Amino acid sequence: MKLVEQIAVSPDEGEVRLDRWLRRRAPHLTQGQIEKLVRTGQVRVDGARAKANDRLQAGQIIRVPPIPEERRMPRGVSERDVEFVRSLVLHRDDDVIVLNKPAGLATQGGAKTPRHIDALLDGLKFEREEKPKLVHRLDRDTSGCLVLARHPRAAAHLAAAFRAREAEKIYWAIVLGSPRPLSGQIRGWMCKKAGPGEEDREMMRRCVQTDEGAVHAITDYVTLSDAGGKAAWVALKPLTGRTHQLRFHMAEIGCAIAGDRKYTCDRATPGGLADQLHLHARAIRMPHPSGGTLRVEAPLPAHMAAGFETLGFDAREAKDAFEVFA
Repeated sequence: MKLVEQIAVSPDEGEVRLDRWLRRRAPHLTQGQIEKLVRTGQVRVDGARAKANDRLQAGQIIRVPPIPEERRMPRGVSERDVEFVRSLVLHRDDDVIVLNKPAGLATQGGAKTPRHIDALLDGLKFEREEKPKLVHRLDRDTSGCLVLARHPRAAAHLAAAFRAREAEKIYWAIVLGSPRPLSGQIRGWMCKKAGPGEEDREMMRRCVQTDEGAVHAITDYVTLSDAGGKAAWVALKPLTGRTHQLRFHMAEIGCAIAGDRKYTCDRATPGGLADQLHLHARAIRMPHPSGGTLRVEAPLPAHMAAGFETLGFDAREAKDAFEVFA
C-alpha cells in the first residue's frame, strides 16, 4: 500500500508551477484530478495549502498523497531503438544532449508518424530517471543538430535562449542555381495556408503584414561555393524561427533547396544528386544552462556528402561554420 510522501523540490527542477511538478510524477492524471488534489489540501507545500498555479522553489517540501498507478502499460523502447538513438548523440553532459538527427525521421509524431525522436527519448535517460525533453524542432527531412534538455531547469534555460534568439543556428544547403547577390539577407511576411496536395496541409505562403496569421521571417545567407551556376553550397542563418523558413526563403529568391518537393523553383536539378532534401543543421551555439557556451557541429549526412563530392564542394573549406556571418 502506498503512503504519503514528502518530496523536496530539487534545484534541477527550477521555478515550476505546482500542477506541472505533479504532472511530471503522475502524467496519467488529468488537470482536473491534479487541481482537486491541491484544492482539497491533499497536496501541500511546506505544510500549507497551496494553489495549482503556485510557483515552487528549490528546497520546498511537497506533500504528495498516494496516487493510483496508471493502469495501462507504458510502450517502452526496444534495445534496438536504444542503440539507434544513442548512436545519434553528438554531445552529452549533465544538462544537455545534442543529437545528429537523420533526414527522414520526424522530431515529433502525428497520426501517421508512429516513429519519431520524441518516442525514442526513453533511450536517452542514461543515468537519470527522467527522459530528456525536446526544446526545438527540425523538419522531418532536415538533418543535423537537435538539442534536448536533460532536466526541467535546463529545459527552461534553453527554451528561454531560443525565445530570446540567443541560440545561433547555422544550416548548410545545396541549392539550385546560384543566389544573386552571393550573400545577403532575405526578409518578408509569410503565413500558413493549405497546399495543393494531401501532404501539403502545412505550407507557408507569401503574404502581407495585415493577413491573418502573418509572421515576419529573416534569414542571412552566404554562398560558400558555386558549381558553374547549376548549384551552390550555401550557409544559412535564420534570425527568426518560422515553419519551413529556410526552404521557403530559398525558393522565394529562385534558388530552391535541392530535393525539396514542396518549395520549388524553375531550375533543373543537376544529375547525380539524391532525391532527398539537401538541408542540414550544421552547427549550433548557445548559452549553456550551467554557464559558458554550448557549441556543437554535426557531420554531413551521407546523401549530402555524396552531393558535395558530385558537385566538387569541399566541406573542409568552411573551417568555422559561424565565421562567414561574423
